Amino acid sequence: MTPAPSPIASPNDLEAFWMPFTANRAFKKRPRMIARADGMYYYTPEGKPIMDGTAGLWCCNAGHKRRPIIEAIQAQAEELDFAPNFQFGHPKVFAAAARIAALAPGDLDHVFFAGSGSEAADTALKIAIAYWNVLGKGSKTRLIGRERGYHGVGFGGISVGGIVSNRKFFGSLLAGSDHMPATYDREKQRFTKGEPEYGAHFADELERIVTLHDASTIAAVMIEPMSGSTGVLPPPKGYLKRLREICTKHNILLIFDEVITGFGRLGSAFAAERYDVVPDMITFAKGVTSGAVPMGGVIVRKPIFDAFMNGPDNAIELFHGYTYSGHPLAAAASLATLDIYRDEGLFERAKMLEPIWADAVMDLKEEPNVLDIRTLGLVAGIDLASRPDGVGKRGYDAMEHAFHEEGLMVRLTGDTLALTPPLIVTEDQIGEIVEKTRRVIRAVAN
Repeated sequence: MTPAPSPIASPNDLEAFWMPFTANRAFKKRPRMIARADGMYYYTPEGKPIMDGTAGLWCCNAGHKRRPIIEAIQAQAEELDFAPNFQFGHPKVFAAAARIAALAPGDLDHVFFAGSGSEAADTALKIAIAYWNVLGKGSKTRLIGRERGYHGVGFGGISVGGIVSNRKFFGSLLAGSDHMPATYDREKQRFTKGEPEYGAHFADELERIVTLHDASTIAAVMIEPMSGSTGVLPPPKGYLKRLREICTKHNILLIFDEVITGFGRLGSAFAAERYDVVPDMITFAKGVTSGAVPMGGVIVRKPIFDAFMNGPDNAIELFHGYTYSGHPLAAAASLATLDIYRDEGLFERAKMLEPIWADAVMDLKEEPNVLDIRTLGLVAGIDLASRPDGVGKRGYDAMEHAFHEEGLMVRLTGDTLALTPPLIVTEDQIGEIVEKTRRVIRAVAN
């Protein structure tokens, strides 16, 4: 008698997987399945092409199925599948760290690896608090974030993060965290290409927070140079420089969360370069391997690193790390990905395409229910009016219609559609993405 197939082996069994950041019941009624990818496209199990308008999840900057990355991962798996980076090391992780540090501005010279952007955020926050401790300033423990900010899903990241749904179910979080206001004012910033003229003064709210808590209690400020997951909020002109000035004045560390903006998304290796601001730490992930293998990390300025390098040589300087920090496969994927970015000039390509992208997406401003469009680098956020019966319903219908009827993947935040294509996108493909999006917006007009 032939045994019955395992439920796990059945392609129709969707129940076991509790999907992250997903409306599980709605998805399982009408799945949006992806079976393979190549270049600018995903493909369903039936072979239908789905244009990738989101670079996976803001991460596949070099596109999909890139042979150099695939071959590097395969070769590394054959040579060394895993090696611990606690008290031991392997060559490629040192090479990857050097390459990443070389892309960072100023004296951001040292890289601490993690496995994801969430781990990177919590790592940076722990380094900040530990840094002040080793300097004998243990009262500096308070962490400051920003409303509508996203820094992953660790307890540190959601404590300084400012997206309500990510916080409200999880208790009081880290004590003492505080938040600056978001930088968005629709009335004064609507339909802006690039950095809005209005809003630099939002940085001055940090002065109020310092007055309230005193600088002697504040360890660090963590922000995204461009708020991504909340719906694409570019920084106002002068805002980031003003934050840097205030943090320097009050001896507070400034952390840029560049998990989304790093590796070419805004036309440079890091947003810190675009805005000519040197933070004290930069977190990264996603684009560092073009999404092929999970990897994240923190780039740290030399004085911070040096502050830990005291005591006996055999003493551990920082009691922190992850089993998969600097995993061999991730390091190999990172080196191959960085080669592609360099050899194909993808950062420069994104900068060249930025005005073309902005003009194309802004052409949607007269479509029904479009309240605002924001563009920066190869990113766009399109705000749609909510339906009377609930926030997010129009956006969800737009995402579904885009996938099933238009063959386009878009990112959804409430009723905001985010478009973030791989950096290999062509001008013709930009036009195709925009026209598909136009038809989607019209399809959900009622």
